[in-house]
Amino acid sequence: MTLPKAIALSGDQVDELMLAQWNMRVATLGPRERINLTPMWFGWAGGAVYFFGRGQKIVNLRRHPDCTVIVDRHEKFPELQGLMIQGVARILEDADAESKDPHLQAIRVQMGIKYNGGHGQPPADSPPAFAATARGRNRRWVVLAAEHTISWDNNKLN
Repeated sequence: MTLPKAIALSGDQVDELMLAQWNMRVATLGPRERINLTPMWFGWAGGAVYFFGRGQKIVNLRRHPDCTVIVDRHEKFPELQGLMIQGVARILEDADAESKDPHLQAIRVQMGIKYNGGHGQPPADSPPAFAATARGRNRRWVVLAAEHTISWDNNKLN
């Protein structure tokens, strides 16, 4: 067995990481082929990452839908755990595309709970679903289904 597989996260560990962590970083290819790396809130369902983006990220993904997401935790090397997902982003361009997505409503509920109080307000007892929806030219839900993943749990190095 190669070392990367030996330290990979289990499926349960991946789900726990993706449901517990607040921030991911998404890398898109920006103007002049520069990498645009942005922290984002996200949801996780059906083996895919969901996020609501706006502005340059959406413009970049329309032009070049390949992207990479990383979610990690802990600071010290022996404790690091993470997941990198590479794939082709799918933008849900309108309310019809949103309603047809099999996981988006569950993602909205998940993110409403996960980020409850995250904007500085007191947490609600019964948080509403994350209500963002396609609007304007560049505010959209993005779905990244994994084509390639790499994960690590440095606790397994011992």
